Amino acid sequence: MTSRSARIERNTLETQISVTINLEGTGRAVFSTGVPFLEHMLDQIARHGLFDLDITAQGDLHIDDHHTVEDIGITLGQAFAQAVGDKKGLCRYGHAYVPLDEALSRVVIDFSGRPGLVYDVKFPRGSIGRFDVDLFREFFQGFVNHAGVTLHIDNLKGSNAHHIAETIFKAMGRALRMAVAQDPRMAGMMPSTKGTL
Repeated sequence: MTSRSARIERNTLETQISVTINLEGTGRAVFSTGVPFLEHMLDQIARHGLFDLDITAQGDLHIDDHHTVEDIGITLGQAFAQAVGDKKGLCRYGHAYVPLDEALSRVVIDFSGRPGLVYDVKFPRGSIGRFDVDLFREFFQGFVNHAGVTLHIDNLKGSNAHHIAETIFKAMGRALRMAVAQDPRMAGMMPSTKGTL
C-alpha cells in the first residue's frame, strides 16, 4: 500500500471486518456487510470524498446490527488514520454543507489527533427501513475514536429521515475529501504550531 492508502482487518468474537481505502481514488466502492442501508450511506462517503473503498463484514446480525455498524466505524477510522500517515502537508480541516430537498446538514472535521464527537441530529423516526437510526451515532463515535479526529455533525433542517441521513454522509465525504487533501503550500510541514498531531 502507498502512504495514501490502507488495509485494516479487525476480528472479534462479534465481527470480522476488512477495510481497504485509497485516498487518491475515484469514488469506487464495493461493500459486503449485510447492512444495506449503511452500505448506501458509505457509498456517499466514497463517491463524494473520491475515495476508493472496499468493506467486507461478517457480524452477529442475528442479534442486531449494532456490533457490525460500530465496528465498521472503528475499522474505517483506523484505515483513515493509517492512510493519512504522518499528516505532513495535510490540509487537516474540512467542512461541508449538503442539502437534499428539505434537509440540510453540516459536517466539520479536524484531523487533530484528539478524538471528539459533537453530534446534533434528531431523526423524526426511529428507523429507516429496518435500520435503527441510533446506530449512526455509534458508527461516528467508533470512527472518531480510531481516526483521531474531532467531528461536528449538525442536521440543520429536515423532516425526512432518509434525506437527513443522506445529507450527513454526503457532507462527511466532502469534509473528509477537503481535510485529507495535500496542501502544496504546506508540503513537508506539520499543519500545527505544536509540531505534531
